Amino acid sequence: MKNHNLIPKYTYEHIKVEKRPVVDLNHHPIEGLFNSWIILNNPAQFNSYTTDTVKEVILAFREASCDRSVVSIVFTAIGDKAFCTGGNTKEYAEYYAGNPQEYKQYMRLFNDMVTTILTIDKPVINRVNGMRLAGGQEIGMACDFTISADTARFGQAGPKHGSAPDGGSTDFLHLYVGIGRSIESCTLCEHWSAHQAVSLGLINKVVPVLKTKAGKFITNPYVHLTERDEWGNFSFGKLKSGKDLEAAKTMASECTIDFALLDQEVEKLAYSLMMTMPDCLIKTLESLRKKKLEHWQQNCETNRSWLALNMMTEAKAGFKAFNEGTKESREVNFVKLRQALAQGTPWSEDLIKEIMPKDIMPKGN
Repeated sequence: MKNHNLIPKYTYEHIKVEKRPVVDLNHHPIEGLFNSWIILNNPAQFNSYTTDTVKEVILAFREASCDRSVVSIVFTAIGDKAFCTGGNTKEYAEYYAGNPQEYKQYMRLFNDMVTTILTIDKPVINRVNGMRLAGGQEIGMACDFTISADTARFGQAGPKHGSAPDGGSTDFLHLYVGIGRSIESCTLCEHWSAHQAVSLGLINKVVPVLKTKAGKFITNPYVHLTERDEWGNFSFGKLKSGKDLEAAKTMASECTIDFALLDQEVEKLAYSLMMTMPDCLIKTLESLRKKKLEHWQQNCETNRSWLALNMMTEAKAGFKAFNEGTKESREVNFVKLRQALAQGTPWSEDLIKEIMPKDIMPKGN
């Protein structure tokens, strides 16, 4: 049989790729059939993707697509803190900021990664093991299904840190949650809990992963499953605050993270997908994916150009602030920035220095 891979026998260095047997409903492996697990492997930086990571994700998806024994692709990550928090801000701040011609080439790779996920010849399951934010939200939405730990959070970050969510969210988030919720998420950058995400239709299922010392799985204590806001509007899965948050921290600290139920749900979905006619399944997915592709392909190239030029102004400032600031202060001084721009102040190194978080000291100090 012909080998249709672009690079035969490639050795992955920045991600992990595993072929795991498809299992039946009794958890017995099925001979000769596998799921390809494509695993982001940068837990120290919340599984943010570097340039090299993006290239390997593209290759891994293509390899899985060409593998005749693969039934489904499971896109996930190492650890329990994050599936992916987007592009690697350290790389952005230290290499791409101020280099629009370089960032435009990077965005060619990013666009190819999203397009590859949206056009792959296998169903794609996003197994969310933690935060799915910014570009991580976008590559997650490119997948066909999402099964999430109920401790995960979902959302955007662009306008807070010098970018726009033009890697997919402005194209197809509204297809999941509607235009009103999409505008809220993309502009305000407020996070949704996994329970909110499933209630809005963003994801397919949430699974508990916190396990007590007695061996019992409990629902994420950080969320209110039933609540009304100050105006009486019903809210599901809203994140707790104040005294409720402190109590939740205490409860969570007495638990361990166990992904056994999450993996069971992923395997169950993969089994259900196996129990279909393969060509009919893919044709159905291709037809449904067109709704996302329609928006994505209309905008991704012009978005790439704008995002590159933005590396000379707001992105240059925003990524520097995030990279060099502290956990408590990683955003520019928005008031000073707007005041300066209102007076016609041009973008310059002096302006960027002026709006940096107060905790960032000038170089040399």
